[in-house]
Amino acid sequence: MEKLSLSARLKAEVVSFSGKMAVYGDDFRGNKIVINENEEFEAASCIKVFILTEFFRQVKMGIINPEAPLTYEPKHYIIGSGLLRSLESGITMKAKHFAKMMIIISDNVAANMMIDKLGIDNINKTCQDLGFTSTKLHNPINFEQYERLGTTTPRDYGHFYEKLYKEELWSPEISRQMLAIFKDQHYNTMLTADFPQYYLDSEDTGDEELIYVASKSGSMDACRNDGGLVYTPYGSYSLIIFTKKFKDPLYYKEHEAIRYGSKASRLVLDQYLALKGKFE
Repeated sequence: MEKLSLSARLKAEVVSFSGKMAVYGDDFRGNKIVINENEEFEAASCIKVFILTEFFRQVKMGIINPEAPLTYEPKHYIIGSGLLRSLESGITMKAKHFAKMMIIISDNVAANMMIDKLGIDNINKTCQDLGFTSTKLHNPINFEQYERLGTTTPRDYGHFYEKLYKEELWSPEISRQMLAIFKDQHYNTMLTADFPQYYLDSEDTGDEELIYVASKSGSMDACRNDGGLVYTPYGSYSLIIFTKKFKDPLYYKEHEAIRYGSKASRLVLDQYLALKGKFE
C-alpha cells in the first residue's frame, strides 16, 4: 500500500518537525529512498568528506606526501569542534594525522589546514569531476567573516558514500583507507541515537558488534545533517538525513532535528532488518 510505503512512513514520522528534512538512501539492491533529495542544504562539517577526497587524490597523484610534516599556524585557528583550537599553534604532525582529525573529531582547525594545503579550487574541481555537481566549498571556516561554509544536496552526499562503498574513490586501497577513517568518526548521533545500543558496543558487552556505521555529520545554525553507511548482518545501506529551517538554533543532544532524524533512521533500520537486507 502506497500510504504505508517506507517513504510515506518517513514523512509521517517527521510531520511535526518544525523545519524541513531531506532523506536519501540506497540499499544497493535496487531500492532507494528519495525525499527532497535534490534540494540544496548548508553542508556544515559534511563538506569535510569532500576535502578528504581531494587530500587522497593529491596523495595518489604524488602531490602530497601523507607522511610529511604539516604545522598548525595561527592563521588556521577557528572556534568550533575539535581539539586543536584548545592547543597552541606551532604543533607539527604528519599531514595524514591532521586529515584524520578533520573527520574523526571534526576538527575545524585541521579542516582549515587541509583547505589551505589543498586549495579550494582543487577541492571543488574534484567534486565536479566525480559527479558531485551540486557540491561546493565556498571558503575556509570563519564564522565571523562568512555566513556559510559549503553547500551540497542529499543526493550528492549519498553518491559519495555509494562510491566509497563500491571502492570507486581513486582506488580500492584508498577507498578502504577512507572507509576506516569514517568508521572511527565520533559524531553519528542522528544515525544511531535510536539504534539498539547493545548491537553497537562490542567493547562493553563482549558480544559481536552486529551493527556499525561509517559516517560524517555536520551542524551549523542553519542545519543539522548526518549521513553515511550502515553495516548489518544482512548487508549495508547508505542513509543521508539533512535538515534546515528549524526554529531552534542552539546546539544540544535533544535538538528536534536530532530527535526526528534519529526516528527516521531507526525506521529505515527496522525496515531493512525486517526485509533481511532491502528497503522494499
